[in-house]
Amino acid sequence: MHETLSVNRLAWKLAEKLLNNQAFYGVHASQTSAGATVIDAGVNVPGGFQAGEVLTETCMGGAGTAQIDFKTYGDLTLPSITVSTAYPAIAALGSQFAGWRIKEGDSIAIGSGPARALALKPKDIYEEIGYKDSSDKAVLTLESNTLPSDMLIGKVAGACNISPENLIAVVAPTASIAGLTQVAGRIVEVGIHKLRTLGLSPKAIRYACGYAPIPPLCKDFEVAMARTNDAILYGGTVYCTVEYDDEAALQKIVEKAPSGTSKDYGKPFLQIFREADRDFYKIDHNLFAPATLIVNNIKTGRTFSVGQKNFEALKESFGFGSE
Repeated sequence: MHETLSVNRLAWKLAEKLLNNQAFYGVHASQTSAGATVIDAGVNVPGGFQAGEVLTETCMGGAGTAQIDFKTYGDLTLPSITVSTAYPAIAALGSQFAGWRIKEGDSIAIGSGPARALALKPKDIYEEIGYKDSSDKAVLTLESNTLPSDMLIGKVAGACNISPENLIAVVAPTASIAGLTQVAGRIVEVGIHKLRTLGLSPKAIRYACGYAPIPPLCKDFEVAMARTNDAILYGGTVYCTVEYDDEAALQKIVEKAPSGTSKDYGKPFLQIFREADRDFYKIDHNLFAPATLIVNNIKTGRTFSVGQKNFEALKESFGFGSE
């Protein structure tokens, strides 16, 4: 399936845009001792919204597009990122999903992006969506406050079965403009992942798009992380076109999908996170979902719309009016 679509080859072209225009994008490229390329998009450099757009599309393996514009949320108007894809399972789960836990010494990095489709991390997702990339080049994306070590990059190249000089890793902290943009740009991936956990096969989703606000920048990592979660939980919208035979079953799945079905819903994520002793596994996983979902079934032409945005929670999270 999709034998001609290579997320790594598509993403490589996007990474080259960053490499060839470093001053414009506010990024900086360096090489590891083995010859791999590391692009800093916000650790020691400014990065920015343009870098965030390219980083988001890179995370999606070039199988989707990202665009920044303004959206209105109650009485707030905020920069927002809109993403769309004609390959939802591949772009979201086969590339963008942060599903690769890379351990090196005492440090653990969470990798996302198209390199996963060569290393098959985690394998069950690729079996489920029926996809494996074939490429002699790989692109990894890391959400990290520090640049990766040469040893970690070497591990990635080995797992992808490529030579290090054919690996590009793009890195941005959560508490950076590029980082905030690409995390908000995971809106469709979050929606598809939630639908999958509720029993909807990702292969039934034909097209998907969505948008979420890009939170205001805060240099505190924990606050930045919480704001990106709130952007999706309280301000994010996902639209999916599906092909599904059992419409009654589809309706039941969709009704359970929004973040509002969670027992933890309503409080700012920072409060939820701290009440859970900063342990993600103690948080109700029903919470990790878009605020609203719209699902169109092309088998029948019917459309289901569920959930609602929470403007007050967004305001509190994003620091409006707080001292």
